Amino acid sequence: MFFGSKVDLTPAEFRESLDKEGGMVLDCRTAQECATGMYPNAVHADWMKGELHSKSQAWDKESPIYCYCRSGARSGAAAEFLKQAGFKKVYNVGGYGQLSRT
Repeated sequence: MFFGSKVDLTPAEFRESLDKEGGMVLDCRTAQECATGMYPNAVHADWMKGELHSKSQAWDKESPIYCYCRSGARSGAAAEFLKQAGFKKVYNVGGYGQLSRT
């Protein structure tokens, strides 16, 4: 049974961590989904198109990365991918709807 991906930080914890540690906010949604709005200064890498692998080659593996998508499932998969690739501080912060409301 599928219960969705585990979220590492609540929206409030995400903002607190971003304010304190900095880092990159990663939007894993499709271009069509991003057209409805994105978190300020987020970097877009469409998980469904496989863009994460090529784009992540240039990113700092020591800097925090906060992943989000529509519901938290793709961002959870993206966060796991980045951790497996050697990124040290990767967090799934869930869905854009929750981030944009608080």
